[in-house]
Amino acid sequence: MAKTIHFTKLHGAGNDYIYVYTPDNPIATPDKVAIDWSRFHFGIGSDGLILIGNSDKADFSMRIFNNDGSEAMMCGNGIRCVGKFVRDHSLTTKEEITVDTLSGVKTIKLYVDEKGEVDRARVDMGEPLLENTAQLATETGGMFAGTIVENGMSFVGTFVCMGNPHFVIFVDDITSVKLSEIGPALEKNMLFPERCNIEFAEVKPDGTVRMRVWERGSGITLACGTGACATAVAAFLNGKSGRNARIQMDGGCLDIEWNENDNHVYMTGPATRVFDGVIELDD
Repeated sequence: MAKTIHFTKLHGAGNDYIYVYTPDNPIATPDKVAIDWSRFHFGIGSDGLILIGNSDKADFSMRIFNNDGSEAMMCGNGIRCVGKFVRDHSLTTKEEITVDTLSGVKTIKLYVDEKGEVDRARVDMGEPLLENTAQLATETGGMFAGTIVENGMSFVGTFVCMGNPHFVIFVDDITSVKLSEIGPALEKNMLFPERCNIEFAEVKPDGTVRMRVWERGSGITLACGTGACATAVAAFLNGKSGRNARIQMDGGCLDIEWNENDNHVYMTGPATRVFDGVIELDD
């Protein structure tokens, strides 16, 4: 028997997801649903599915399923839109909320426009990790800033974990990168046991960092919040920017601060509603 699920489609800098409040709209098989609903032309079309629920650790919980059905640990663009969803749907009146994710509890400051709706948010993304034995197959799992050989080409990059793994590669001309060809191979390189998000970045004359991303589980996306954070961290570590950086992606810009006092990364960017809808789901 089919039941009706209410959803909202939102995007952060073009990184779009389908959002469902699960206390009112339970979904038993979110991995399968993410695949079906994310298909363009045959479904709603999105980078994936985000479920918003209750939590005994925070104001809300968030689960993220990529469009290939795999579950992600964190999504920076996605969590900003969670803040917009819960405030705009009157699930909270707070201007600062906490959200329980697979990479820990995150704090979000919400900015409300003249209509009383959230239009952007600032997220405390926590401390970046430069070593991770589960996500980095070096002998010690320690920091990796070096060269990977893939498809007969060498790529010099820096590993940064923002809850999920990233490999950031700085290039002189980002337009020359064939992301659709090299992204899948680098994602699955043997150095990354859990696969990896791949960022290519170019520092522009005005200091803006132009970045493109291949997301594990989703492919090329218009933006990646954790990827922007990882890119800003890598830019500072490689002497290419200060602790504050504007990351320009295909879908828009995010402002990233790597705070020297608490070592946390703070991400500020837009959150935009596309439309609300209903869809039938078979039990």
